[in-house]
Amino acid sequence: MQTVAPHTVDKLHALRLPGMAAALAEQQSQDGIDRLGFEERLGLLVERESSERDSRQTAARLRRARLKVPDASPEDIDYRTARGLDRALTARLLTGEWLRERQNLILVGPTGLGKSWLGCAFAIQACRQGFSACYLRVPKLNEELAIAHGSGRYARWLAQLAKTDLVILDDLAMAPLTDSARRDLLEVLDDRHGHRSTLATSQIPVDHWHEAIGEPTVADAILDRLVHNAHRITLAGESLRKTRSRLTAKQQSE
Repeated sequence: MQTVAPHTVDKLHALRLPGMAAALAEQQSQDGIDRLGFEERLGLLVERESSERDSRQTAARLRRARLKVPDASPEDIDYRTARGLDRALTARLLTGEWLRERQNLILVGPTGLGKSWLGCAFAIQACRQGFSACYLRVPKLNEELAIAHGSGRYARWLAQLAKTDLVILDDLAMAPLTDSARRDLLEVLDDRHGHRSTLATSQIPVDHWHEAIGEPTVADAILDRLVHNAHRITLAGESLRKTRSRLTAKQQSE
């Protein structure tokens, strides 16, 4: 077995190719590696570097997304609990085709059914597929936009959101919107309409959003940009928190 000079590994690190450097070092300890041709060994090195680079980029996208539930793995979606979650629709959404088509997704249902968790799971899947994401809780968003107006960051903040592939608007229509907040929300959605995807969660049924948003003209414009090209998941049933709490208490008493 031929030994690679240490300076070769050092140069790979210097060139910011740590995956190739690690794979090359590992190859030296593998029996029979010399039976592989040059192109085969090079291919293994390149594949390792590509895989590690993808992992680093995905991790960076997830950090920037600032998800409420950063460990909401799509593989852990619960289909067993009766809450109206359609497995076939969910599987289609997890392919990311709706993101490539610049469509939206709406998750509606009572509190405790996992809307925010599901939203974060879809966002994690999007980050894995190379899309950028950003989580925003709407009541908090209104405060941030008010601050951005006063500090002169408003235009820059809108431009940043407009470039984000997936924006999660959590708890939409949960509290009355001021006139300024309505118009800010319209600005965000107008920039994204037809260009990027938006995921909205709410305890309020979509049919009541118009009333909750207020000011009919602005509400019409907001719903036109958010609802009409959206997939919908409507959850129903008992709170998962209550169900799991009872299950835990039962297990502890046995």
